[in-house]
Amino acid sequence: MEEAPKTVESGPRLPFGEWLVGKNYLTHRQLHEVLSEQQHNGGRLGEVLRKLKLLDDEEVTRSLAEYFGLEYMSLHNPAEIEVEVAREIPERIAKRFCLVGINQANDHIIVAMSDPLNIVAIDTVEFSTGRKVKPVVSSPRNIKDAIDLIYHGSHVAEQRLRDLVEVELSTEEDEVRDEEFLEADIRSTEEAASKAPVIRFVDLLLGQAVKRKVSDVHLEPQEKTMVVRMRIDGILRETVPPPRKMQAAVITRIKLLSGMNIAERRLPQDGRFKIRAPGRDIDVRTSALPTIYGEKVVMRILDKQAVTHDLDLLGFSPAFLRQFKQVLRQPYGIVIVTGPTGSGKTTSLYSALNYLRDPRKNINTVEDPVEYRLEGINQVQVRPDINLGFTSCLRTILRQDPDIILIGEIRDKDTVDIAIQASLTGHLVLSTFHTNDAAGAISRLVFMGIEPFLLVSSLSLVVAQRLVRRICDNCKEPVQLSEKQMMQLQVKPEEVAKHTVYHGKGCKACDGTGYTGRLPIFELLAMDDTMRQMIASGAAESEIRALAQQAGGGNLLESGVKKIFDGATTADEVLEATFSGVEETYE
Repeated sequence: MEEAPKTVESGPRLPFGEWLVGKNYLTHRQLHEVLSEQQHNGGRLGEVLRKLKLLDDEEVTRSLAEYFGLEYMSLHNPAEIEVEVAREIPERIAKRFCLVGINQANDHIIVAMSDPLNIVAIDTVEFSTGRKVKPVVSSPRNIKDAIDLIYHGSHVAEQRLRDLVEVELSTEEDEVRDEEFLEADIRSTEEAASKAPVIRFVDLLLGQAVKRKVSDVHLEPQEKTMVVRMRIDGILRETVPPPRKMQAAVITRIKLLSGMNIAERRLPQDGRFKIRAPGRDIDVRTSALPTIYGEKVVMRILDKQAVTHDLDLLGFSPAFLRQFKQVLRQPYGIVIVTGPTGSGKTTSLYSALNYLRDPRKNINTVEDPVEYRLEGINQVQVRPDINLGFTSCLRTILRQDPDIILIGEIRDKDTVDIAIQASLTGHLVLSTFHTNDAAGAISRLVFMGIEPFLLVSSLSLVVAQRLVRRICDNCKEPVQLSEKQMMQLQVKPEEVAKHTVYHGKGCKACDGTGYTGRLPIFELLAMDDTMRQMIASGAAESEIRALAQQAGGGNLLESGVKKIFDGATTADEVLEATFSGVEETYE
């Protein structure tokens, strides 16, 4: 890209590299290094700059736009893209030349390109669309993200589902007797499950779930229809259900994929299968539950790429992160992560295992179920149907020369007893527990019959966490907190005045919700001498909670308020997650 484009009448005369030096983007020495790398290994100058990390993607693209006298577009805001105009360019052309249609001006189509000098690309788009091209410049990464949104975004997948359902509805008989619908025989249902419309529906449903980063897909039979819902960022949202005549076949198709017994409709079943996505396999864990209107199926989507098992990226404050890592580096002790179902406990523990993973250590887990498979770690799936429970697995693991043990969940006193025994004999034990906060874990363990002196000798750290939705960056705008919200958040007006508080107004990128993704809020209860003495003396839960906060462990509400002031989430999300905004409706 050293020469001026043919489409620009008066481009710069200097080669691009020398122009960058003149603009102080590079030094002469760095340019010599880039040109030497280019001579030996080839590639365009922009690619070499990215490779050597002298300029990032955004800087290279902005520089190219300025150099060629073209407009730069970041494409960060999906509202900038007219989807119907963009789809005039076939996806294969967009991917081949790394370009994407943006908008139209008079008889021209505005096209974002990573290489505005590619005359072949411009000619191909003009021939395909019958329009003249007006090029603008954007980075390859942003263009690829835009291509994914335009041709495979959630709205596209949902429209494809609607189109498929409409076609099937147009061929459906006007009258279908209820008994025929509810009591379809196994053979006919299995045959229907192997037909193209059913296969397409299930494939589109799973594809939509992966694209939208769905955690669970629910298929719920009702008396006259079926409800299909997807859990996105912790919230269930309805999507397109299959036509009535396909509903039994769709359930059967999912059961066949999951390796379940399709003849068994009276008992719950569990299964698992994999689906292919670009560059990776995604695990799907399936559960079927008989209801009065048929089998309800829930598919949990376990996409490793959608979950970051990196302790540094979990969202801990620097002080909390240092404390957590310090405890994990200890050779023994018990670390408990507590919170309700769906609060990210397993993600936190897997991130801790990734941090601890070492070829010199023997790491074992006992889980129900094993959600993500981690390389270099011995993971065990409990199977109550053959009496392979947590207790029996843990007893065996203790004879397997372990260094670190992860217990999926503390469910009973026997499990706690073995965890304490393992800790006292020099092992690091990680586990989860279901309590409302960190102090509640202490009182619950004592209530289960654990002697306080054993607890203080083995327990190292309790982490309580919740997940709150993250504000969408594309539609983020300032908002004022009400007096009621400030009172519930326990913050003063003068403190709020020092920060800008945001909310999302809703846009295409977030499906109108104002949120994309989730982030955790935490509180820590660390065991020091004062805390051990207080627990051993039988202190009340409120006293333990107050001491933990005094020691710097904070609480969930404080952590949430910090995320609000950082502009990451909203007051409503924090209040709901910490139950601070729940009002009594009874007298």
